Amino acid sequence: MHRSRPGLAAVLTCLAMAGFASMDAMSKFLVRDYPIIQTLWVRYVIFTGFAVAVSGRQASLRSARPWLQAGRGLLALVENGVFVLAFAWLPLADAHAIAASSPLLVIALSVGLLGEKAGAQRWIAVGAGFAGVLLIIRPGFQTLSWPLAIPLAGAFLWAAYQVLTRLISRVDRSETTLLWTAVSGLAVTTLLVPAAWKPPSPTAWLLLAGVGILGSLSHFALIKALDHAEAGAVQPYAYTLLLWATVLGFAVFGDVPDVWTMGGAAVVVASGLYTWRHDREG
Repeated sequence: MHRSRPGLAAVLTCLAMAGFASMDAMSKFLVRDYPIIQTLWVRYVIFTGFAVAVSGRQASLRSARPWLQAGRGLLALVENGVFVLAFAWLPLADAHAIAASSPLLVIALSVGLLGEKAGAQRWIAVGAGFAGVLLIIRPGFQTLSWPLAIPLAGAFLWAAYQVLTRLISRVDRSETTLLWTAVSGLAVTTLLVPAAWKPPSPTAWLLLAGVGILGSLSHFALIKALDHAEAGAVQPYAYTLLLWATVLGFAVFGDVPDVWTMGGAAVVVASGLYTWRHDREG
């Protein structure tokens, strides 16, 4: 049982989001020329080495709920692949504007899977967040572009991953959870990568290494954050990912979100911050 330390959880979550945004920018470069599974395999090779090093003498796959750990690890792998695919089709900010709905989805999923409480205000915020997503994709006002569905699917997967991380933290150490996340992804990608391998250039190797290192550090920071606070409590800080994605998308790729995307993202973020403020005052 971990002592509640919401301040530390907030800092760790913000650091994780900055790392994820930087990793996503690198992935967007790589997916132009290299298969997604190749990027994921290199990432998981580095991630597994990191997990073993961090765990040290406590490195063990012995879990109180091994099937939950394996399922959670595979869910993380699929979620990673879905978002890399989204970056191949969409600007970083657009993809993350839709993905920003995941903190609200965490609130909804936490009720059923974790038994956490959610009052009327939280459910109103979830509904408002969904309305914000509709502003971004604008169904009925334009021909719905299928790539917009990719980050929406990723948002559901990401929310489920975080909820399962919180659930498993009740019975397993964070080091065990980190190791399961790494090994599960490595096992699957190792089986698939030989059929898709393309020799990387020196620059690509640097980017692949960067993706692996940033992904490892960010996932561990998020796991530790969820050790010290409820899943719903850390979600407002996850919105910093959208800020970093917008800045990097403009600085690196020259992408500027349109008015609808910015407006929808603002509604989604405002919904999450409203929930956070209400919880604090309550």
